[in-house]
Amino acid sequence: MSIRLRQICLVANRLAPALEDFKSVMGLEVCFKDPEVAVFGLENSLMPVGANFIEVVAPVKENTAAGRYLKRRDGDGGYMVICQCDSHATQLGRKERAKALGVRVAWEHESKTFHAMQLHPADTGGAFFEIDWDAKGEPEGNWMPAGGAEWTGARRTEVVTAYTGVELQSADPRGLAERWSAIAEIPLRKDTRGRFEMPLDNAVVRFVEATDGRGEGLGGIDIVAVDRARVMAAARQRGCATGDDQITICGTRFYLV
Repeated sequence: MSIRLRQICLVANRLAPALEDFKSVMGLEVCFKDPEVAVFGLENSLMPVGANFIEVVAPVKENTAAGRYLKRRDGDGGYMVICQCDSHATQLGRKERAKALGVRVAWEHESKTFHAMQLHPADTGGAFFEIDWDAKGEPEGNWMPAGGAEWTGARRTEVVTAYTGVELQSADPRGLAERWSAIAEIPLRKDTRGRFEMPLDNAVVRFVEATDGRGEGLGGIDIVAVDRARVMAAARQRGCATGDDQITICGTRFYLV
């Protein structure tokens, strides 16, 4: 069984300013815009970060799920943790496991070569937990949510090269950690600071106390910066610097590692 973090989705009130921050501060480029998200009243853009992706979605209609989420969490922020399974059997196994735990499927799409499953955040806690399978998907290759394999032409690694962790915050981080661990069937461990984390093949999902007044949600991302000075200089210029090794874009903390 193999599960890797492949995509992190953030939600913004307005798409363009968030994208400009990512381009200016992290040197990222848009690789794909999915017209299919219009059915949910959204627009989006995906940007490669190494072999993975940051997606930003924004509502373009009233009364969307994303719009309600923005109001509930008081502004831009983290929205979805999207993982890739090594096989369809693994993905279907996680579906059966979620069902056994009483976790509802919020949205599902299935074809001969791709199966997406979003688990309901009211049942998972923290964020949407999406577990997908792509028959053509390889860590460095095809990823259907990014339009296939052409995304590699937009990959930029001069400033940042990967993300290695995603941080979910909660008033009960242990309870949230145990819930995600049960769904994924991945044992928990503790990091050097005693925080619960769930190890994936290429990253960790970390569970921390919510202390920013925004309640439960996806609050932070660990990102590998190869040009830290450039990141921090651009972040200060755009008003995104929030610490010596931390920036905030789209309402999300990025920890430089």
